[in-house]
Amino acid sequence: MTRHSLRLSWQDVILHSAVGIIIALLLWSSGLLDKIELKTFDIRVNLNATPSKASKSIIIVGLDQISLNWVEENMGITWPWPRQLYGAIIDNCKRRGAKAIGFDVIFTEYTSLEFGYDLYLKESIENSKNFALGSVFLTRDRHAPYSEWPNDIPKPTFNITGNNDILAKIPSYPRAIFPIPEIGSAAKVLCNVQHQPDSDGIYRRIHPVALFDGELLPSLGVGMYLANNPDAKINILKDKITIGEKEIPIDSNGSAILNYRGPAKTYTYSNAFKFIRPEYLLENGEITADEIPQDLENKYVLFGFTAAALYDNKISPMGVFPGTEINATVLDNLLSSDFIHPLPGKWVIVTVAFFTFISTLIVSFLASIRAQIFSACMFFFLPAFVSIAMYRLGYAFALVPVQVGVMTGIAISISKAYFIVQGQEKFIRHSFKHYLSPVVIDQLINNPDRLKLGGERKELSIFFSDLEGFTKISEGLDPEDLTQLLNEYLTAMTDIILDEEGTVDKFEGDAIIAFWNAPLDIDNHAEKAVRTALRSQQKLDELRPHFLEQYGEKLHMRIGINTGFAIVGNIGSSTRFDYSMLGDAVNLAARLEGANKYYNIYTMISSSTFERLSKDFHCRELGRLRVVGRNEPVTVYEPLSFEKIPEGHQDFSRGLDFFYTGDFTSAFEAFKCQENEDPAAKAYCVKCKELQRKQVDDWAGIWELDSK
Repeated sequence: MTRHSLRLSWQDVILHSAVGIIIALLLWSSGLLDKIELKTFDIRVNLNATPSKASKSIIIVGLDQISLNWVEENMGITWPWPRQLYGAIIDNCKRRGAKAIGFDVIFTEYTSLEFGYDLYLKESIENSKNFALGSVFLTRDRHAPYSEWPNDIPKPTFNITGNNDILAKIPSYPRAIFPIPEIGSAAKVLCNVQHQPDSDGIYRRIHPVALFDGELLPSLGVGMYLANNPDAKINILKDKITIGEKEIPIDSNGSAILNYRGPAKTYTYSNAFKFIRPEYLLENGEITADEIPQDLENKYVLFGFTAAALYDNKISPMGVFPGTEINATVLDNLLSSDFIHPLPGKWVIVTVAFFTFISTLIVSFLASIRAQIFSACMFFFLPAFVSIAMYRLGYAFALVPVQVGVMTGIAISISKAYFIVQGQEKFIRHSFKHYLSPVVIDQLINNPDRLKLGGERKELSIFFSDLEGFTKISEGLDPEDLTQLLNEYLTAMTDIILDEEGTVDKFEGDAIIAFWNAPLDIDNHAEKAVRTALRSQQKLDELRPHFLEQYGEKLHMRIGINTGFAIVGNIGSSTRFDYSMLGDAVNLAARLEGANKYYNIYTMISSSTFERLSKDFHCRELGRLRVVGRNEPVTVYEPLSFEKIPEGHQDFSRGLDFFYTGDFTSAFEAFKCQENEDPAAKAYCVKCKELQRKQVDDWAGIWELDSK
């Protein structure tokens, strides 16, 4: 199994993303995500809130505690104020050149003082001309006094267009509370001050306009603009309301999303007493009208209650606001034409589908669980960054359903990939636990792309070993002792093979077959194979006294090693297989193991293995031989040890040179010098005598083996 199999198929991507999309859209359409979405929207508001150019043209006159105290101390008037004071504020705004004046005050009852104060206020409103009065409260409460437009208050004369189907989007209320006729009839524009917060009590949107008895009533912020632009045409469209050249995008409920500029008091604030005092001084002859500055030109002045005791505070995404400042935000957004655009439902579906599919696709085709988890984190935050960017562009991006879709699709993909990894790990451990070291198995699990199943042609260093005279040994031991001996012997040898990163192919009785450079690539595989042979012979030397004492047998092991290309992989049926090798290079290694007996030695390697050894390994050339079943001869070597070759081996090399040239007499004499100390030299002495007797004519310097 390769790493590529960790990547899911296109069918998986489509299925997983479809599940994520469906779950996200079901939760979104049911409203279960609304509260979370609103909270994330508040974060976007706070991150992006900045004043606009229009913000400087709005002045909020607050009836605050400072003003209450000043009026009481200087005029002897306590709360509630007589309406003459409101009239004084209006008069002063007009005197100072205000473009439009808006009052966020309910005048639904006659004054408890003398009737003349109501008429004074009426006169001030009429004289101000561009005056918007937020004093109509639209409601569904059946106890509200009006179900029809009152006869003594003129109906609006707005220039409105829009068919009935589109007008149906505008909220319509069956009942209303109106101001007293004297005041209500004086205002240029009557405005609705009833706004509903979202489900969590926070004001994020308002109805720019509403209907009562078929008549359109704007919100106070919109009403102030209309008071200054009475001829502006109001066009109600499917997804927006246009007022002259200004646009208000609306959602399916006719609501507009506010673009908050900042926390409370972002707009210019002024105390109400600063507008009353000049009129008070003017009335008392202490100043003249010319002394009052024209400092409100091109300014919209919005009056409302800001004192905490007057209970007109609202909760916004930016914190607690006086209700007047929310109306100021509406006016500011209208002047700047930058209300936040709601995304229609179809665009929510599109964005959920797009982000879910793309994120699931990318994660599904990543090659590791670590990369998938990292990408999952990235894709979790990516929609958040997109939502912030979209807010800055003026759009309310549906963040939470997108994140739900993305994380659901990714979670399913990662879960499946995890089970693939678990299955792959189980497969690798099951397949290799008997012939790979745990370290190598862990490397395969971490890098499964290094394992190719089904067979591949690869250069291997191949190791064959066999116990000398094992048939005789097995005949002399009972089954229990034989089994125990083999277990001890094979365990000791296998530990060395695995420690040198070899792969155990199989055990055949006492024989061990192993190889290097598969399934993992090993640069110095020939050296590891030869080092394994030397260590194994050394270990058997250490164990030989034990085996002799315990089982009465003196064990010797023959090893043959060859390096060459072979086919390696899982070989067998689909239900039962071995990770094994086959090929001519494998057969040669097996023949070299058997060839040891001709030279009376125990370890033999081919020239292809010898050529890959470093100078740390000391070998002697044994000769050229042709094994049974193979036409091509091979030069073979004996690895002696990690120490330097003893001086006496020079005589062996000299004898080998004579042997190659066919001078068997000289070769015999050279080998004869070492026959008592060197079993291989003794074997050559016998071979030289044999060849002398045969009188070989066509000599090629090759020792022909006549058996395996």
